[in-house]
Amino acid sequence: MTDNRNEIDQQYKWDLSAIYATEEDFWKDFGEVQNLIRDFSKHEKTIMQGPQELYGALDDYFGAQRRMMKLYEYASRNYDVDTSVNKYQAMEGKVGDLFNQFMASAYFVEPSVTKLPDETISQWFDAMPELARKYKRNIYMMRRFKPYMLSDEGEKLMAQLQAASGAASNIRSIFSNSDIRFGSIRDENGKKVEIRDANYIPFMMSQDRRVRKAAFTTLYKTYAQFANTYATMMNGAVKETTVTTKVRNFKDSLTASVYQDEITPVIYNTLIKTVRNNLDSLYEYYDLKRELLGVDKLHMYDVYPTIVKEFDRPYTYEEAVELTLSMAKIYGGEYYDTLSKGLKEKGWVDVYPNRGKRTGAYSAGSYDTEPYILLNFKGTFDDVSTLAHEAGHSMHSYFSRTYNMPHQSDYTLFVAEVASTVNELLLSEKLMEKASSDTEKMFLLNESMERFKGTLFRQTMFAEFEKDIYAMVEKGEILTAEILNKHYYKIVKKYFGPRVVCDKQIACEWMRIPHFYYFFYVYKYATCISAAASIVRKMKEQGKPYIEKYIQFLKCGSSMSPLDSLKVADIDLSDPKVIEDAIDTFRQTVKQFKELALKNK
Repeated sequence: MTDNRNEIDQQYKWDLSAIYATEEDFWKDFGEVQNLIRDFSKHEKTIMQGPQELYGALDDYFGAQRRMMKLYEYASRNYDVDTSVNKYQAMEGKVGDLFNQFMASAYFVEPSVTKLPDETISQWFDAMPELARKYKRNIYMMRRFKPYMLSDEGEKLMAQLQAASGAASNIRSIFSNSDIRFGSIRDENGKKVEIRDANYIPFMMSQDRRVRKAAFTTLYKTYAQFANTYATMMNGAVKETTVTTKVRNFKDSLTASVYQDEITPVIYNTLIKTVRNNLDSLYEYYDLKRELLGVDKLHMYDVYPTIVKEFDRPYTYEEAVELTLSMAKIYGGEYYDTLSKGLKEKGWVDVYPNRGKRTGAYSAGSYDTEPYILLNFKGTFDDVSTLAHEAGHSMHSYFSRTYNMPHQSDYTLFVAEVASTVNELLLSEKLMEKASSDTEKMFLLNESMERFKGTLFRQTMFAEFEKDIYAMVEKGEILTAEILNKHYYKIVKKYFGPRVVCDKQIACEWMRIPHFYYFFYVYKYATCISAAASIVRKMKEQGKPYIEKYIQFLKCGSSMSPLDSLKVADIDLSDPKVIEDAIDTFRQTVKQFKELALKNK
């Protein structure tokens, strides 16, 4: 496999000319959007004069966003496949500036819509049904924030300050990814290798305990040396958010965050409470891992290595596609046909790694583009699972965009990981059905256990820590390294239980988690895997009638609240049973694995 992008066959690369045929077309559209933004201020004096004026302002408002997203997709997708090409980095930066200019020029839209009396809005909907048909949902979403809106001058100032926000997160990213050096260790072959945050987990998965321990102690020794720096960045990020929350008169930061997703802190707190009440299932998993690794005590550096390694065979990309489509047959019809064409004919996937390509994987795209999946496919089972996962995102996006107007076609982050996780779980079940040996079954069960451990339990642990540190700052505390280390260590001990050795270095782990800068995001991984596990269970129990309900959920976009869209698929996340069912799935997986392990000694 070459790392030279020019040597990779075109069938394994995106064809971004489907967005803009030439760069000249990109810049032409860019110029037209610039003109739209310069001209947008004309709506400021007229937006509140009548239904026609409001309709025109919203048309331009959402129309400009739609066109900017298309510009962004072209620049960002080109940049991500070869970050050494500076012109695409510059293009991406210019589109980012364009967004900031637009938000500054359009600062008055939401405050104006919010100021209109309820009676006036109702009358305008009656007088102009098209306004209600097209924008009623969006107007409602803007007006939800009425209690938290500032004066015109205040909103204008907040829009201008937005361009300068996120400094702590950006500094952390640059410092962690570019500047910090962690030192070196000896690998399994005695070769001296440099530890980086990017290669840390592979070393932690080593079957050589010496290597795992060396990687663990080396990484966290370096983090500990910069504990005060990381604490200052974390304190700055949390303080920035809590100040904004206070300025807008929210009760607290957690309430402000979940309000954007049309939910209450009850969902967040129910997750933490339910998981904490069922930690015995996680303790049982760690007991199993300790036994199968053959160690007297399970340490923090023993958590990652696989306990079934013999069956991790190589896969071709073509095999990964066929396995993903085999899984997707359960959906039938439009889902299967669209995904098949996307993967085989329409160039949805940029498959292989190359020099300069962004690491990891994602699904992207906008209303006016195909769904684009970025992979760095190396032929592992994890790569196959990643394709199924990202295909879930892409099909969710496809249905949302196909069955909604542009301004209601993006589903919220609260449900973003549901469809992708459903696909992962279905793929595991499909492969279990085909498994020809106990070793293969144990490998798949182990992958499933790791998925639940890392997504349901670990992300809930993060969510509890995040909730606590925001509460500390809101009470006037300063997040020092000592406070953060002590509190994180306390939570880790709770989640790992009395029979796991919580090495003191793990107190620094919060420093390497970038998601703590994403404003209460991590809990959504846990709620989404809970919803996904419940959906898969219902698919098996109810068959085709339920699958049709699930497809209807995928079609919701943002045309209704995320909680209401999940209820289309009979999922109610305010009910602890959804989370309990996911934990029960984890329990049953551990039980199956133990039975096979005992059978095969």
